[in-house]
Amino acid sequence: MEYTYSLGRRKTSVATLRLYTKPGKNLLNDKALEEVYADNHVQTLVVEPLKAADLDPKNFYFTAKTVGGGKFSRVDAIRLALARAIIKLYPEKKKQLKELGLLTRDPRMVERKKPGLRKARRAEQYSKR
Repeated sequence: MEYTYSLGRRKTSVATLRLYTKPGKNLLNDKALEEVYADNHVQTLVVEPLKAADLDPKNFYFTAKTVGGGKFSRVDAIRLALARAIIKLYPEKKKQLKELGLLTRDPRMVERKKPGLRKARRAEQYSKR
């Protein structure tokens, strides 16, 4: 098999990822990862699942497509997709990744606005007199 496919989500972001087991350049929406996320810290966050599974990031590369959400929501979606792809390739790495919380889908979403309120929970200011 040429690549391993996986999907990750966070808030309203969805990342579909293809993990290749050969050296190459990480692409995000057909652009280099370094071009999209210039910050080194964010780049480190994205490849954290590979390092956590004791795999050399130089021997792997991925292409990811992300839709929806914001910049950092997309980063978390990519991380989850990458961790899931690693498990498909190396099932024995599941325990390591799970202990670090890299396989947990963050369920927090924006709460909907309720009728009669300004926002989800914010009501009009109460006036006593």
